[in-house]
Amino acid sequence: VARDLGKEAAIWMPTGSLANHIALRRHCGTNSRVVLQEQSHVYHDEGDALARLSGLNVIPLAHDRPYFTAGELQTALDQSVGGRVSNPVGVVSVESPVRRQAGQIVPWDEMHLDGARLYMMSAATGKELKEYADLFDSVYVSMYKYFGSPFGAVLAGTREFISGMFHDRRMFGGGLPSSYLFAGLALDGMDGFELRNKEALEKATSLFADINNLSEIEVRRFEHGSNIFELVIGPGIDQDRFVRKLFGLGIVITWPNDNWPVPLLHVNTTILRRSNAEITRAFSTAASG
Repeated sequence: VARDLGKEAAIWMPTGSLANHIALRRHCGTNSRVVLQEQSHVYHDEGDALARLSGLNVIPLAHDRPYFTAGELQTALDQSVGGRVSNPVGVVSVESPVRRQAGQIVPWDEMHLDGARLYMMSAATGKELKEYADLFDSVYVSMYKYFGSPFGAVLAGTREFISGMFHDRRMFGGGLPSSYLFAGLALDGMDGFELRNKEALEKATSLFADINNLSEIEVRRFEHGSNIFELVIGPGIDQDRFVRKLFGLGIVITWPNDNWPVPLLHVNTTILRRSNAEITRAFSTAASG
């Protein structure tokens, strides 16, 4: 993984949350402020662990948006040192793609990287993994989201940054002796993944063109999307029955929820197992009631 990302060293972590936490903790040192996206996993889904476990304070930017701009970041940095007591930012964390924003990515021109789905983002944008990782001092990628491991993450950075980090991992309860078994599964899943994922996204382009020819069904791309797409269903289709019938035909879609009000289609390498004609027929059958 370190070689893929162009980093000197890497370490296995049992979870992405722990990888994020230990990386941000180490980067900050005595500067206790962390700038991150308001929609990020660190801010919403890690139980304020930075504050509760490591005394770090977060500055969330880009409310309800996938990313903050360079101007917004500069303002936050200036404000941190412009008060009566200077309190510099210790680290800037960027998550991309952003799960809570339907997998939308941080555009290259605006760009610790929380790159849990970085391998997917690379295929969507055509940018090499190393091109993204070169912009950051450290980066973590998930091992379970698409490499077939039941759990795990890898945190990569300079040799100096990673050195001795197993002590921090053990301190937070992450020293799991059996982790090598799951690391092996991830390494097997990584073999050829970038090519398969690229093929899957290319196949999805022609598939969605076919699906969009069906009545009252439209697959929409995000301007800065990755492998997730909006599925717009017309009023003439019973949506609950449509979802159930698709499920019965081996296709699962994410139904609207508090995080996203529109059904979502997730493209992964399983799309390569069936022809576009077969998948399109499944959508047509489900829509017909």
